[in-house]
Amino acid sequence: MLKSADGGLRPVPFPVDDPERIPVKRYYDPEFYQAELDHLWPHVWQMACREEQIPEVGDWIEYENVGKSVIVVRTSTGIKAFNNACRHRGVPFAGGSPLGSSHATAHGNCAKSGFVCPFHGWRWNMDGENTLVYGKHLFSERQMDEDDINLIPCRAEVYGGCVWINHDADAPSVRESLGPVAERLEAHNLHKLRAEWCYGTVLPANWKIAMEAFMEGYHVMQTHPQLQHAVPTMYDSMYAMADNPDRHPMMADPALSLEENIAAQIKNMELLSEGMAGMLHEKEVAIAKSLQHATQGLPEDKGQAMMMWLGMVMHQVSAQLKERGEPIPDLIAVAQSDPVNAVEFLFPHYFLLPYFSSMSAYRIRPLGPESCFFEIWSLTFFPEGEEPEPVMEPIVLPFDSQDFPPIPRQDYSNIPIQQKGLHASGFEFMRLSGRVEGLISNYQRIIDGYLAGVPGEKLAAANNKLGGNFDGRIEDLGF
Repeated sequence: MLKSADGGLRPVPFPVDDPERIPVKRYYDPEFYQAELDHLWPHVWQMACREEQIPEVGDWIEYENVGKSVIVVRTSTGIKAFNNACRHRGVPFAGGSPLGSSHATAHGNCAKSGFVCPFHGWRWNMDGENTLVYGKHLFSERQMDEDDINLIPCRAEVYGGCVWINHDADAPSVRESLGPVAERLEAHNLHKLRAEWCYGTVLPANWKIAMEAFMEGYHVMQTHPQLQHAVPTMYDSMYAMADNPDRHPMMADPALSLEENIAAQIKNMELLSEGMAGMLHEKEVAIAKSLQHATQGLPEDKGQAMMMWLGMVMHQVSAQLKERGEPIPDLIAVAQSDPVNAVEFLFPHYFLLPYFSSMSAYRIRPLGPESCFFEIWSLTFFPEGEEPEPVMEPIVLPFDSQDFPPIPRQDYSNIPIQQKGLHASGFEFMRLSGRVEGLISNYQRIIDGYLAGVPGEKLAAANNKLGGNFDGRIEDLGF
């Protein structure tokens, strides 16, 4: 274990001393996992639930992670959260099934009945105020102070259509932690998206291994070969753009005609929609297909023509879905004013994957040093008043189930065997590309900052650098 040169900081087990090399014991060693439980998760903003899951006053839902249960409730004065333990002898007053033993998400409404401990019947209202102690006269007076018997609050903030909780009352806010990407995503009306469905699975892998599969596109060519059909040199184009920012990532294949390039791009959209659902919604693909032959007036240069055609699709997606009553922004305007990446990572465990207007979302929670629970949402817009019933819990499947969408199914085929490979004799480090796998290094070193006890303001400033860092470079984090 090493101690920070800053002095006064905690030693970090298996620290990232070389930003291009991640020690593999961080992915399975019990000491490192315990350090995360002690010093990371108590101080970070965790995506606890979708706001639509608690639409009415009194609606509550349980969020559980690393053995800590929190009840999120909508009150008459806003959304609040409470640590899920009776002030008498610690029994959960709502829900209480550990994540991993039961994947059903506990939820209900407490507007009339309040919260009632199932053990001795102590009661609280939705604001966490105690309303009944059975046999109150049996307890000494000092045991019945309000601070002793009211529920223990947990910090909660609303951002992006979700409720986020933090066990650290002094941590910078969600927006301060996320930085500019928070406003960029909000410009895309992130807060107005609604869930169509949610899948979940237990992966036999460390939570960080599961996340890192979605922090770079370097794996696409081998893991998702169907996504190479639209533009055969898609990933090479990414490198070219990194060297020349004026080049557009939507490159045309010079060997194909314009019509063939458009057909290939539509095929790629169909595969993304089939593979990821929310990331590219079928209603958006249908609009693109309606413009397949709209080539009149496009430039002779195929690359420019493809860019203009994509602009036409974005305009029509905006116009047609807005006409249906969906709260969609002007996609061309926000792409210019508030650009976002194909994957945006919101530290420490939440991802958003946008394309046009809809998005996919991922949340990963650790179950142990080599196990995690992985959830996938499909998010899209609905006309006001036509939103579906909230999706209250995931459809839980085995990680190798053929019922998963194709793209995550392909990723899930790699993640468990990668975890096994980490135990191979002589394998000591993940070896990262500093050009396109920088996000992995950056977030891992932020974890080290939490484990070492770096001040929250410095950690928030470093966290800000993760926005837009997908397929990005290693950053100087400032600590």
